[in-house]
Amino acid sequence: MKKKILIISGGISKERAISLDTGRQVAKELRGNGYLVKICEPDNRLISIIKTFKPKIIFNALHGQFGEDGYVQSILENIGIPYTHSGVIASAKAMDKEISKKIFLKNNILTPKYFTYTFDKSNNELINKIKKKLKFPAVIKPLNEGSSVNVFICTQKNLTSKLNFLKDYKKIMIEQFIPGREIQAAIIGKKKLGAIELKPKRKFYDYQAKYNSKAKTEHIIPVDLTRKQYQNLMNITYKVHNLIGCRGVTRSDFKFYKGKFYLLEINTQPGMTKLSLVPEISAYTGINFINLIKLILKDASTNK
Repeated sequence: MKKKILIISGGISKERAISLDTGRQVAKELRGNGYLVKICEPDNRLISIIKTFKPKIIFNALHGQFGEDGYVQSILENIGIPYTHSGVIASAKAMDKEISKKIFLKNNILTPKYFTYTFDKSNNELINKIKKKLKFPAVIKPLNEGSSVNVFICTQKNLTSKLNFLKDYKKIMIEQFIPGREIQAAIIGKKKLGAIELKPKRKFYDYQAKYNSKAKTEHIIPVDLTRKQYQNLMNITYKVHNLIGCRGVTRSDFKFYKGKFYLLEINTQPGMTKLSLVPEISAYTGINFINLIKLILKDASTNK
């Protein structure tokens, strides 16, 4: 009998299109390898579809809010069918950039300086605080979005105009801008999968640079690091994966500057599209796409 896999993709986050693409790519690969697959949205029909289809495992292909922040994971926990990627608590910790930053700092993991902002101060106050604590340019970002959604590198001159894009968020993060190389590294289960460097043609590795092939972001693998630097990078990546309490696959994003790795964030639901980094890293290490998916399925659990 074919193993039934239910893929949840789509959703209501700003990363809906990427989630749908991830779901399609995973479904195509599984169907081509003898699995019985159904794709569904995380809407009010989800529970009835699960009860009718009776999947062996649920593949969570959601990205961003609702799918990556512990919310859908709490629903899946109550259903009791093993699901892929991190559980409720780890997902919530990783998605909240302020909480994850505090975990990094508590455990001596280098990360850019930051403070949070709630739009209740004048722009002059904010500018002075940035000058004092971080300096310009500075990065502004939502606390709970992925894929660099609404992330901006700001000068003193354009700060006010960029802040307008984030006014719908109750609270945002103002972060020190670290120049240098964009390097990302992945873990699958207990395996240090590998790393990749990105050279975007754009100002930084933003949403367009990640998902638009016309952006022509250069992917470099293997990454030009000494053996010691590479081991350090993978050790940090593995450490944070475990500190947050993740399972399955994660990807951590770094800036490498003056010989030091600055951890920006950890992603518990990395994309699985044609332009996604984890499948590319995996392929370089000799693990093809279907075997990567099988490893993710193998780590499926109902353990929070």
